[in-house]
Amino acid sequence: MTSASSHILASIPSPDRGVWELDLGVFTLPLRAYALCIIAGIIVAIYWGEKRFVARGGQPGTVLDVAVYAVPFGLIGGRLYHVATDYYRYFGEGKNPLNALRIWDGGLGIWGAIALGAVGAWIGCRRKGVPLPAFADAIAPGIVTAQAIGRIGNYFNQELYGGPTDLPWGLEIYRRVNEFGQEDPLNGVAIDHTLIDGSPVHPTFLYELVWNLLIALLVVLLDRKLRLGHGRAFAIYVAGYTVGRGLIEMMRTDPATMVLGLRINVWTSILLFLGALVYFVLAGRRGPREDLSVLTAPSQPDATAKDEAEDETGDESDVDTADDEDAPEKDTEAAVPQGDRAEADDKADDTSSDKDVPSKS
Repeated sequence: MTSASSHILASIPSPDRGVWELDLGVFTLPLRAYALCIIAGIIVAIYWGEKRFVARGGQPGTVLDVAVYAVPFGLIGGRLYHVATDYYRYFGEGKNPLNALRIWDGGLGIWGAIALGAVGAWIGCRRKGVPLPAFADAIAPGIVTAQAIGRIGNYFNQELYGGPTDLPWGLEIYRRVNEFGQEDPLNGVAIDHTLIDGSPVHPTFLYELVWNLLIALLVVLLDRKLRLGHGRAFAIYVAGYTVGRGLIEMMRTDPATMVLGLRINVWTSILLFLGALVYFVLAGRRGPREDLSVLTAPSQPDATAKDEAEDETGDESDVDTADDEDAPEKDTEAAVPQGDRAEADDKADDTSSDKDVPSKS
């Protein structure tokens, strides 16, 4: 029979806390693991996306410039999606609606982040003259890798786990308390490592982390082999991610909004999977991958701008034109053949002689 100690050693322990208080003297700064993981994921996505974008012929610095718009939009969209789908956490009797603004306490819906983040990316791409589908293809594996890094934050928060399990990778969930001795899973500290009822549990956040990394690898391999363009690499990311997310979502035990017996994120995954497949097929008719070196090349000045620049700098062509206008006769003589010019001179002499003889009355 397996002892309790061997059972614990066969499980994955959770961190004691997810927040560290940094004493700066004047005030205390909370360092939240979840927020740090989100920031780390954003950095990785931008760095990797930049390398892929430049490798496809794009201008360096474009991904960072677009991220200035996409990241804030994405964070807002992710929080809005979370609040909309988990409204019961923030609204109703005994709830504080202002907690919906506490984005640092976790709760970002990936599809809200993608949807509103795409709006921000569209704005940035318009300003940089970059097609949004080409930009999306470049950043696709970086985004899903950023999601994987973000799941590490769920580990520190002791959230998004499944039902009880006796598998070796079962996750221990500890009872955390705050400074007042009250239970506080997010901000508290596990003092005596007391396990909550049902622990160890399925670490569904870990399953999704591994799945996300596999999808990132899949997108890179297919992109290299098929030279995907026009948003098709991004479509593979969406389709692949939603397959795993839908299955893993059904393993989770945290409260969620239910629609027709399924968690709302399962329905979202189904609809987005179908949409991604349709887009992948239709986008394949647009031809080969976009050449970003042509699409993002600096524009050349038009003829009007060039003429104005020449007028301002006093181009020598103006002097040549003036000289030509001052000597029209020279050009005319040069155009007359030599024999015809001699005959014309003789006629001129005859006419001159006639004028010198007095007319008869």
